[in-house]
Amino acid sequence: MTARTFVCRCEDVTLTEIERAIAAGLIDVEEIKRYTGLGTGPCQGKECLSALGRLLVARNLIAPAALRPFTARPPVEPVTFAALAAGATEHPEEPSP
Repeated sequence: MTARTFVCRCEDVTLTEIERAIAAGLIDVEEIKRYTGLGTGPCQGKECLSALGRLLVARNLIAPAALRPFTARPPVEPVTFAALAAGATEHPEEPSP
């Protein structure tokens, strides 16, 4: 991998950005996610989590058994599929995107 290799293609996070996070003392997957944005794109880490894990393990920063997937976080309030399909909003004063 080169310094310009994209580790997270969804959010354009490069190896250099991951190395900066590690240099700042971050070695936990969740910390690196928050620092860089890695894993917050449309794939939600399905593509980049394994690359990050391999990188951390190769540098002896984390044991393979200690790797965990990103923490899944639900929406602030439940939204039905019908509401999503209709584009409904609970705040009619806000313009729809």
